[in-house]
Amino acid sequence: MGIIFSIIAGAAMSFQGVINTRLSERMGLFEANVFVQGSAFLLSLLAVWIFGSGSFKALLEVNKIYWIAGALGLIITVTVMLGIRDLSPTVAISTILISQLLVAALIDAFGILGSEKVAFHWTKFAGIALMIGGVLVFKIKS
Repeated sequence: MGIIFSIIAGAAMSFQGVINTRLSERMGLFEANVFVQGSAFLLSLLAVWIFGSGSFKALLEVNKIYWIAGALGLIITVTVMLGIRDLSPTVAISTILISQLLVAALIDAFGILGSEKVAFHWTKFAGIALMIGGVLVFKIKS
């Protein structure tokens, strides 16, 4: 199921990035962000009301560094819109994916934020290098 959820997330992120960018072209970058984050907030409230089984009190018990998640959401949404605006959906999303993989690998390699340490061998660096090469090939004008 994790692979299926990951495929859905990747597809949704690609569509959302393009849709958010088109919204920002018509209504402004931060106005589009308010609409996107605001509608997500309202839908999240509905999901909590229907499916929620946790407790907001637990927020006081977690590592306070995790509280930056909302700010990261803002950074992600705005920078995806700017990346797609300045590049193209393919190049922007490819670059985002490479960045995600590289940072995730560092999180794994060093056990950052409580993650279990996972070895990061030269083969993984080679894979990332191949991905970067792929983005460069996409950027070549024919």
